[in-house]
Amino acid sequence: MLLKSLNYWSAPGGLEGTLDVVEFMKLAKECGFPAVELAVGNPGSALGTDATEARCQEILAEAARIGVKVASVASGLYWGRNLADADPDSRKRALDDLQKMLQISSWLGVKTLLTIPGAVDVFFLPDRPALATAHVWKYATEGIRAALPTAERCQVRMGIENVWNKFLMSPQEMAAFIDQFDSPWVGAYVDVANLIPFGFAEDWIRHLGKRVVGVHFKDFRRAVGTIDGFVDLLEGDVNWPEVVTALHEVGYDGPCPAEMIPGYKFHPVVRLKNTSNAMDAILR
Repeated sequence: MLLKSLNYWSAPGGLEGTLDVVEFMKLAKECGFPAVELAVGNPGSALGTDATEARCQEILAEAARIGVKVASVASGLYWGRNLADADPDSRKRALDDLQKMLQISSWLGVKTLLTIPGAVDVFFLPDRPALATAHVWKYATEGIRAALPTAERCQVRMGIENVWNKFLMSPQEMAAFIDQFDSPWVGAYVDVANLIPFGFAEDWIRHLGKRVVGVHFKDFRRAVGTIDGFVDLLEGDVNWPEVVTALHEVGYDGPCPAEMIPGYKFHPVVRLKNTSNAMDAILR
């Protein structure tokens, strides 16, 4: 069954990491979401890499009391440092981040951690030098391989997401990157809107097949073509009937977190309620 879920960044204060996790789960429940995707940030944030097992158990207890399921975990730390950075120290810190996030995900009882292994280019960091694709492939591969023992110990899959990083730009590349590990602990986390400028979500899903371990729901207008093209669900060019059909065809039955960023300038909670209504129609 496809599980309707809400990503932490979609709520006011989520992107800044200041929104209390319990308050987020309450908001998600009020807006009609039975599940949530939490986000791990730097130490000191609402859920940082310094989170303890006891803290995770507290979150799970509150989730049970509220009546929502913690279904997946994401992180934005990959943009600041990742497994394929040019600097070896940055790569080492990124691996440490990843291993900590795998452990936190396990403590939270989830099976998939959204993972961005590297970036050729980061469009919102113009001062960051672009890296060669071969460099990113090499070090992203080394980093994911180094994290595999932790993923297996924690029983958490690393879901490689397609993002605007100019890396893994086709389903064939994504499949090849995943298949080289020959491991059940590496899969694909398909963001159905991120790929709209250069592909079709249903095609990616069908090509990746059983590799799909996570899905982000959002929408995009292809004619805009920039960051401003992200729109509310059902307002863009994602072919939702085909996406849902493809997910059923490949046997995906996990969470589908809506990642709606940025929020409305005024009354941002209204966007969450609109998203909830749209997801009810999409998943029905």
